[in-house]
Amino acid sequence: MKPNVAIIGLGYVGVPTAIAMAKAGMNVTGIDIDAKRVSQLNACKSFINEIKDDELKAVRGNFRATTDWQELKKCSVILIAVPTPLTKNKTPDTSAIESAAENISKNFKKGSLVVLKSSTYPGTTEELLKPILEKSGFRAGKDFDLAFAPERIDPGNKTHKLEDVPKVVGGINKKSTKRAAEFFGLFLNKIHTVSSPRAAEMSKIYENVFRLVNVSLVNELKMLSDKMGIDFWEVIEAAKTKPYGFMPFYPGPGIGGHCIPIDPFYLSWKAREINFFTHFIDLAAKVNESMPHTIVTKIIWALNKRKKTVAGSKILVLGVAYKKDVDDPRESPAIEIIWDLLKKSGKVLYNDPFISKIKINGKKMLSKPLNRALVKGADCVVILADHSVYDYKMIAQNAKLVIDTRNAIKIKSQKIIK
Repeated sequence: MKPNVAIIGLGYVGVPTAIAMAKAGMNVTGIDIDAKRVSQLNACKSFINEIKDDELKAVRGNFRATTDWQELKKCSVILIAVPTPLTKNKTPDTSAIESAAENISKNFKKGSLVVLKSSTYPGTTEELLKPILEKSGFRAGKDFDLAFAPERIDPGNKTHKLEDVPKVVGGINKKSTKRAAEFFGLFLNKIHTVSSPRAAEMSKIYENVFRLVNVSLVNELKMLSDKMGIDFWEVIEAAKTKPYGFMPFYPGPGIGGHCIPIDPFYLSWKAREINFFTHFIDLAAKVNESMPHTIVTKIIWALNKRKKTVAGSKILVLGVAYKKDVDDPRESPAIEIIWDLLKKSGKVLYNDPFISKIKINGKKMLSKPLNRALVKGADCVVILADHSVYDYKMIAQNAKLVIDTRNAIKIKSQKIIK
């Protein structure tokens, strides 16, 4: 018999996971504090570009959303997939986990399996989540099972389906690990168990630190290559020919999304508790966070060479999503770049086929329809997300100046600056 499942947090992780479980025949209840989002999902209207309305319609009989925490009483499995952002001081903001745990403790039943999926620092499951859940009077490992199983959803990735990506699972004891592994095995194809939640939590952080360090490295090498007059994109293509011991990473305006720019700070914060300093992480984060400034400096330099200033120049930004072909602007370097250009009195417009509006320091901006006239009218076109739908030939032919941070335009021209 398939379990009744609750998933708390109906965002970029919660909704795809809910659909996968519902497709496998489970009865899934999604819980979110956003009543508008709940209504939208119940009406089978997706707010995520990759999730089509038809996918929600197909699982209507097995998935529904609610704001009612008492629905947890009907569920034997509870997944937590809430946001884990940073505070303004770059410290972990675990308030959403804590709030979810408080509500679970008041409403879940004995014998439940609770699994945290949100990316976080090693120790969260046992040090933060477990004590709050035990306010219920139930004991973890005895009256309910508890585990951590990090999400591995990659927006825009059409190669690796959610069902095919191995799931890492670590429980607080062998029974919790076994039960969580068996549950995920109902709708995922491969499960990898580890000895503890801390090992599973560290595995997720490690994955994201790996990307942060390597992307920051290529960004630094790109800046060095520019000063040396070397085409670093050509260098990458040459290095890629090595059949072993090398994995290509690519420079850009900075790393965005929920995980890579945030998770490493969770680890460095936790490390300081035990008087350990994560030098590589801190240096990589410093390089990554400097990239928006580096791009703005390049825009200023390119305009100056054409006897123009940022002030008064019409600057067209293409792509405000944090990566190619997604509708997610979270932590996107485009936001900081646009804000910096606006502060310098640039006349900034943007287009993104997936994101119709953004807020820059409280001010709403709307995506402009992309056409020849818009491109021709700009003093500078800045490519920040290399969406597949863009006509790069048209852009190259009509733009006066292009700052291409993604190597999207392959032709060489003095007006195209990589």
